Amino acid sequence: MKLQPEQQQALTQCRLLVVGDVMLDRYWFGDVSRISPEAPVPVVRISRQEERLGGAANVARNLSSLGVATTLLSVVGEDEAGHAIERLLTQSGIVARMHRDPGLDTIIKLRVIGRQQQLLRIDFETTPSADVLSGKLASFHALLPHSDILLLSDYGKGGLRDVADMIAAARAAGVPVLVDPKGDDYERYRGATLLTPNLSEFRTVAGSWQDEADFRRRADNLRQKLDLDALLITRSEQGMTLFTASGVTHQPAMAREVFDVSGAGDTVIATLAAMLGAGLAIEDAVAWSNRAAGIVVGKLGTAVVTPQELWGEPDSAIAE
Repeated sequence: MKLQPEQQQALTQCRLLVVGDVMLDRYWFGDVSRISPEAPVPVVRISRQEERLGGAANVARNLSSLGVATTLLSVVGEDEAGHAIERLLTQSGIVARMHRDPGLDTIIKLRVIGRQQQLLRIDFETTPSADVLSGKLASFHALLPHSDILLLSDYGKGGLRDVADMIAAARAAGVPVLVDPKGDDYERYRGATLLTPNLSEFRTVAGSWQDEADFRRRADNLRQKLDLDALLITRSEQGMTLFTASGVTHQPAMAREVFDVSGAGDTVIATLAAMLGAGLAIEDAVAWSNRAAGIVVGKLGTAVVTPQELWGEPDSAIAE
C-alpha cells in the first residue's frame, strides 16, 4: 500500500477539528522483586515516569503524526495536569483550544507497569460544568467554518454534552462527521457520517447476535436507523467490518503481535479521517486504518503510527 503524491499533498492540506474528552495518561515504570508484607500485592520500585496524551488528545496526536493540520477543542481543569496536556499538545504541533474549568479535575489515567506488564490503573476524573461546556460550544461554532472534517471522540466523560448540536451544525455546513461513540444512547449520534464502535460497544446498543448473518443484519439496521453514511465496527483479532448503503466490506486483522490495545481505537479513527482527507474512498481509508491498528497494538500504551511505519515514506516527505 502506498499513497500517491497528490494524496499526500491533500492529506497535509486537510484541516481536522477534533472535539471530545481529553485526558493525561501517566505511566510509572519499575521493577518487581518482592511481595508486600502488608498485603498479597507486588511492590513496584519506580525507576521511570512518562506522560502521554490520552482520549481525544491521543486522536489529535495520531492525526498530527500523519501530517494533518489538527485543532483540538476540549475542556481541562485549572490544574497541573491540564497544563501538562497543553504542553504536550504544543510539542505535538496541535492547535489547542482548551476551555478551563476551575472546578474540574483534569482526567488522569495512572498506570503502574512492572516488567512490561500493567499491574494497576488509577483514574482521576470529574464532569465539566454547564457554563464551561456552553463556552466550548460557542468556540465550536467559530471553528467549524475553518474545518474540512469533524472528528468527535466520546469517552463518556461529559465533554460532549452537545454532540447532537455539533453533528447537526457540521452536516448543515457540508462537513463530514466521524464519531468514536460511547454509552448506550446512540440516538444522539444520528446523522453522523460514520460511527466506529468496537465489538463490545456495538453489542451494548444492538444486543447479542446468533451468527455472522445476524451480526450483519443488526449492524445494517443500526446504520439505517441512525441515518449514517457508514458504520465501521472494530472487532479486535477478527479485524473490522464496514457497513454502507453499497454493502459490507471486511478487513481481517493485520497485527503480527498484540502487546497493548490501549488507544488503538484512537489510531483507527484518526487514520480513517486522515485518509478521507487525502481523498480516498471509504473502503480504502478503512484498509489503511486496519493497517495502522495492526502497527499500534504492538506498542506499549497510548501510541501513534508514523508515516514511515504506515506507508514506508520518511516523515520529512510528508511535511514537504
